[in-house]
Amino acid sequence: MPTENLRHSVRAIVLDEHDRVLLCRLAVPQPPGTVVWAAPGGGVERGETPIAALRRELCEEVGLVIGTDPPHVWHQRVAAPGLVPGHDGVVNDYFLVRTTAFDPHGTLSDRGLAAENITTLRWWNPQDIADYRGPDLFSPRDLATPLTALLAHGAPARPLRLGW
Repeated sequence: MPTENLRHSVRAIVLDEHDRVLLCRLAVPQPPGTVVWAAPGGGVERGETPIAALRRELCEEVGLVIGTDPPHVWHQRVAAPGLVPGHDGVVNDYFLVRTTAFDPHGTLSDRGLAAENITTLRWWNPQDIADYRGPDLFSPRDLATPLTALLAHGAPARPLRLGW
């Protein structure tokens, strides 16, 4: 049986003092018109640790610098050819980052963000995510459920496994 070629990515559940979560609006090219709200983050480069990748991605995308190693709270494996170009899917490791609210502006230019398919950055209240009925998707699809549990119970002792 052939080995799956999954892209390893890291994502930050960035929560402010009001328990709002910072999400990136991604205009996904395939299928055309697809919009996904996802936690900031991205691929772990060869030779890079997950925490180093998380620090780099947060700085680039939202302008947040983290000092301590955040807790690893969720793990997601999505095997879906075509989801990530050149890969059979993705593995997302999510880390909890607490901060005060800030106006997100990373080191990437608008052109650099567009190359990452990022069109907007927005703080969301968890209830607004749970109540959302529009055409946009969230990643994970049922983001409100693990987010509500994270807010109620704090970081788990071991990362929770998430579905698609």
